[in-house]
Amino acid sequence: MTHAENKLNWCLKKAEKEGRKHRGLREVKPDTDTASDHVKKAEHNLAAMQHLIKGGYTDWAVHASFYAQYHCLLAILCKFGYESRNQECTFATIEVLIEQGKIGLTKEELHSIFATDQRDKLETADIVELRERFQYGTETRFEAGKIRALYEQTKAFIEKTKTVLQE
Repeated sequence: MTHAENKLNWCLKKAEKEGRKHRGLREVKPDTDTASDHVKKAEHNLAAMQHLIKGGYTDWAVHASFYAQYHCLLAILCKFGYESRNQECTFATIEVLIEQGKIGLTKEELHSIFATDQRDKLETADIVELRERFQYGTETRFEAGKIRALYEQTKAFIEKTKTVLQE
């Protein structure tokens, strides 16, 4: 059993134990309407990201990028009948879906958002790491070229998610 599969099982047990207001992962009926709503939220966050970049708030634009891409992951979970209230559970479930060949994402694409056990080996920061850097640190600016690249990555991830939802 892979690390992601073990984590997914732990997440399911956690939610079962905690009940309705769980902080884990729960199996639910697949819901394409809610999946679509998550994509709309991702697009909303992308628009907010663009607004923040134009206003000079690149540190907050990083947060908008993370949440745009995270809502894409939640959309995919909805398609496959999962409800997540835990980021690590979300990432583990997506990784399992990739391993099972159920979605057209790669682990590299997932690791650009959250690198799990690969974090220390990456040359570039994943979005969780960037978000934490700007959330807990004192920096307020992110290089113009890097924020543009992050914007394009976020936009492309939303489009890729739409494709996954149509598969």
